[in-house]
Amino acid sequence: MAGPEFSIAIIAVLIGLVLFSVPVVIALGLTSFFGLAYLTGSTQVAGSLLANTTYEAIRDYVFAVIPLFVLMGEFISRSGCAGDLYKLVNRGLRRLPGRLTLATVGGNAVFGAVTGVSIASAAAFSRIAYPEMVRHGYNKSVALGSIAGSASLGMLIPPSVLLIVWGVISEQSIGQLFVAGVVPGLLLAAMFFVFIVVFAVLRPDYFGAGADAGDGIDDDPAERRRELIGGLGVTFLIVTVLGGIWFGAFTPTEAAGIGALFALALALLKGVSVKGLGAAVLETGRISAPLLFLLIAAQMYSRLLALGGITDFIQSLFFAIGDDPLLILMIMVGVWFVLGMFIDSVSIILLTVPIFAPLAVSMGYDQLAFAIIGIVAIEAGLLTPPLGLCVYTVKGCVTDPEATLARIFIGSIPYWIILLLLVLIIATFPALATWLPSKMI
Repeated sequence: MAGPEFSIAIIAVLIGLVLFSVPVVIALGLTSFFGLAYLTGSTQVAGSLLANTTYEAIRDYVFAVIPLFVLMGEFISRSGCAGDLYKLVNRGLRRLPGRLTLATVGGNAVFGAVTGVSIASAAAFSRIAYPEMVRHGYNKSVALGSIAGSASLGMLIPPSVLLIVWGVISEQSIGQLFVAGVVPGLLLAAMFFVFIVVFAVLRPDYFGAGADAGDGIDDDPAERRRELIGGLGVTFLIVTVLGGIWFGAFTPTEAAGIGALFALALALLKGVSVKGLGAAVLETGRISAPLLFLLIAAQMYSRLLALGGITDFIQSLFFAIGDDPLLILMIMVGVWFVLGMFIDSVSIILLTVPIFAPLAVSMGYDQLAFAIIGIVAIEAGLLTPPLGLCVYTVKGCVTDPEATLARIFIGSIPYWIILLLLVLIIATFPALATWLPSKMI
């Protein structure tokens, strides 16, 4: 075990590489290799350790869950089910104020549960929901903010890529993490709903002044059948995947395989061509491969932390500040916010969870509740300037020149505040995250 000087040097080098825009996977790999070489006194031993870590990571059965869930989301995305889902939810909420915004939140909640990626939800609903809201006279900042803000549901409501990455890094049950995200995810969607309804009642002029109360919905029977096939098909897929995990019928990896197979059937039923299916497979590779490389680099990083005693050193620094668990939790959330301004969510998890998760357990926090707190806090980073990835995704998918970054960030502020409120609620009532997993069969 090395001294504090080594720990400080490793942290400084890693942060420096990230700040100088070195890709996180390369920064983690270089830091891990040279750190282990220093500890062992041999580059050959360090190389052998890293090769063994890579082999053990790749052969791990759970790693297949990422490409399978991404493939499931790609099939669903290309089938047009997101549009069907939006219309179906829109039809069901036609009597509520601000129904188009509510339909965006509802659609994002369900669609995000399939794709597991907030960016995918933001991209899909930027093209589907924004033109409809503009056509009905919605304030553009309200419309854009609802799309970017509610896209955060995609990383909390399972299956979520962030929950999978968190589970792999912290060696927690991915199935339990999925189930732990259900109640907080539904609570977050409900909080978004309440905010929108209240806002629409107070400022109807921002929501088309009630002009969308019942118009704009296609009542063609054939169109309604297509909506039902797409919308209810997606809902059935989610219930099957999560229900199977909860009742112990299959593991998360098996659930991902079954979900991908059902999504393929739904895509074929919706008329997706063979070329479209091939494009979905290629896109799955483009998304999954970088994630898997990141996870391998993170495993190397975790080994360096363990051998170098870096985790113990950082924990001692936290406890030197104070032994109040709430204070230390606030510091960790603050670190997540700052990192969220500059790097993506997966990288934040890879950099911090190997250090923060053991620290949280030593302070008495439940592992599942802490994971959900972390995911929500990191999700808030997707809406935090200057690098709110959901905001930039919406900007890139909307061709309206009036859809400026400033307008999207302003519209996202209420959703950002609600995310922070949810962090506080779960920290105060951890049973919101732990109750459902305790009932797993």
